[in-house]
Amino acid sequence: MPKLIETASRITAAGNQPKIIEEFVGRVNSKTEAVSIAWMHSPSGWIEPGQTPEFDEYTLVLKGSLRVAFEGGSMEVQAGQAVIASRGEWVQYSSPGEEGAEYIAVCIPAFSPDTVHRDE
Repeated sequence: MPKLIETASRITAAGNQPKIIEEFVGRVNSKTEAVSIAWMHSPSGWIEPGQTPEFDEYTLVLKGSLRVAFEGGSMEVQAGQAVIASRGEWVQYSSPGEEGAEYIAVCIPAFSPDTVHRDE
């Protein structure tokens, strides 16, 4: 039988400003370890520490834009675009644009503070 996820769990985000993370599927809300699916809302000027995660991250930007820095450069991901960050590669997410960013993040396996390996 399918399992309805009626509400998300709010999770504290890393970064220089408050970012809202609403996890629908993952280790916290649904006790799912295989995948996490979260709806993110980051304000203008938000930046998080760089990370070298043990999971693949698939990000779909719904509104605004997201900057993704990586070794050797950075890219702007606009609303209606997506980006894939592979496990083991260093990335850093930010939303420097005026309207911030709203996006869906899917991590395989599910996001965990123990496997994200954020910069100090």
